[in-house]
Amino acid sequence: MSGAVVAGLAAIAALGGGSGGSESPDRPAAAASSPVGEATLDEQQKSLLALARRDAKDPLAMGRADAPVVLIAYADFQCAFCGKFARETERQLVSTYVDKGDLRIEWRNFPVFGAESERAARASWAAGQQGRFWQFHDVAYAKEHAHNKGEFSTARLREMARAAGVRDLDRFATDMESDAAQASVGQDQGEGYTLGVSSTPAFVVNTTPILGAQPLSTFTDAIDKAAKEARR
Repeated sequence: MSGAVVAGLAAIAALGGGSGGSESPDRPAAAASSPVGEATLDEQQKSLLALARRDAKDPLAMGRADAPVVLIAYADFQCAFCGKFARETERQLVSTYVDKGDLRIEWRNFPVFGAESERAARASWAAGQQGRFWQFHDVAYAKEHAHNKGEFSTARLREMARAAGVRDLDRFATDMESDAAQASVGQDQGEGYTLGVSSTPAFVVNTTPILGAQPLSTFTDAIDKAAKEARR
């Protein structure tokens, strides 16, 4: 990832002071690899836009691949504020924008709370291999979970997969422990850390960073602004 992207998101932590809040483990934020201001605004914006993968076959994304606006979400399944976003704001964004073809949501697994977060991230990827990522996402976020207290044990994740409609649970278990699952989660984590993300949830709406489960209006304003810019 270019230094321009890091510079562009270096201020993301400053956006977390709103009422939405965010969660962070006891680890240092990723250091920026270039000073803010080294890249021009246009270069930073282009780099941020390039984060969107726009893969029509990506099971961890919803919405048209050619939607004018892409919301990238970096999240942890043990994060309370990620759950708040998923249960409240995300659902409204889907009905208002995704279903109309104006918005695409791309998920990035960003486990920050330890072993159970990492296991849940791999499990979500495994569910996605059978086309049930978003159903698994909804089951996992149906309620708040205590950190690393067994609520995302291997057995519980299998139960969540069953509730999400994953048909082949043996394949799910194998996929969850696969090198491919680890690589996918590692790629998402690496992208986030390179951007300077150190808490969850964190988002990028085209070129606008948002940190925390902010009010719905924060997201709708960013999406409407991005859509207007995309039409220029």
